Amino acid sequence: MKYLSRYRIMWLFAFFDLPVMTKKQRKSATQFRQHLLDLGFHMVQFSVYSKVCPSKEKVEYIVKKISYRLPQNGKIDLLTVTDKQFENIISFRGKHDEELPKKNQQLLLF
Repeated sequence: MKYLSRYRIMWLFAFFDLPVMTKKQRKSATQFRQHLLDLGFHMVQFSVYSKVCPSKEKVEYIVKKISYRLPQNGKIDLLTVTDKQFENIISFRGKHDEELPKKNQQLLLF
């Protein structure tokens, strides 16, 4: 049995831009996103999904599953990085520039 290493564990990212102008296109895009969720992906952003895989072989298997369900139009890119590379991600989640309310220095007597 192969051991799990941060250099062997892979992150698979799916980036896509699908047309949604018609009802049929919207349905196709929704089905594609649902297919990614069914495969164990998590939404990072609306058109960016990620999945952690224990090995490159698992990535290849997932890529094959995705290729069977590609929408007719649009652009889909798949990217893999090792878990070791992924640890260097820098993420920002909103801005917190608001000043905190000043605490009252008033003494309260009963």
